[in-house]
Amino acid sequence: QVQLVESGGGLVQAGESLRLSCVTSGSIFSRNTMGWYRQAPGKQRELVAFISSGRSTNYVDSVKGRFTISRDNAKNTAYLQMNSLKPEDTAVYYCNFWPPSPYWGQGTQVTVSS
Repeated sequence: QVQLVESGGGLVQAGESLRLSCVTSGSIFSRNTMGWYRQAPGKQRELVAFISSGRSTNYVDSVKGRFTISRDNAKNTAYLQMNSLKPEDTAVYYCNFWPPSPYWGQGTQVTVSS
């Protein structure tokens, strides 16, 4: 069973930055595409960004130019650098593989005040 542990969320003001981290258990991290997802209140979970094993990246339009996904295979860790945060970025953020596995972590809450 894969374990995914997210951290780094918090309460910030609009325009500020946060860096999320996701530590993954097991030895399959480096071979798989990793994704960051988010779920806002009353909305479905959405894929925000993903990074392939070869470090190709892709982003949802709403975060392009503001968020950067990266990975450290030696640490089995994926990161999401979030700059110029907006109130509409408020959500619980999760990491998982892409396509996602059945195993979801607890997520980390990001709240952006205006």
